[in-house]
Amino acid sequence: MFEIQFASLGEFFSMGNYAFNVWSVYALFALFFVINIYFPLVRRKQILKEQKRRLLLNAEAEESRTGSS
Repeated sequence: MFEIQFASLGEFFSMGNYAFNVWSVYALFALFFVINIYFPLVRRKQILKEQKRRLLLNAEAEESRTGSS
């Protein structure tokens, strides 16, 4: 079912002399994965903060408008 292709851990990490290519692809995948998780979360936080600020400003404007009448 599952056959081990490498004789040692060192051979696994060298990836048959293609280690740079293989591990750089894994590193790029991890980098893009993290970026695609991190930046939308940061943007969501900014949007929520901006919406709260706008709600407060609208509430203050409404209060001053109804308080002056």
